[in-house]
Amino acid sequence: YTTNAIESVNMGLRKLSKNRGSFPSDEALTKLFYLALRNISQKWTMPIRDWKAALTRFTIQFGDRISVN
Repeated sequence: YTTNAIESVNMGLRKLSKNRGSFPSDEALTKLFYLALRNISQKWTMPIRDWKAALTRFTIQFGDRISVN
């Protein structure tokens, strides 16, 4: 379940970067990947399994870096 989702994201990013060839800066690549990940995540239709438990754990471990809305 998880492996296929990760492989799908990696394939999308690899396809995007391979078609472009080179980038003028690291920031340009970061922005492109950010937008690509945003588009990829909009295609997800299934809810994340056990997200509430994971979010609780993230809040405990990374409380200063995560905000729960």
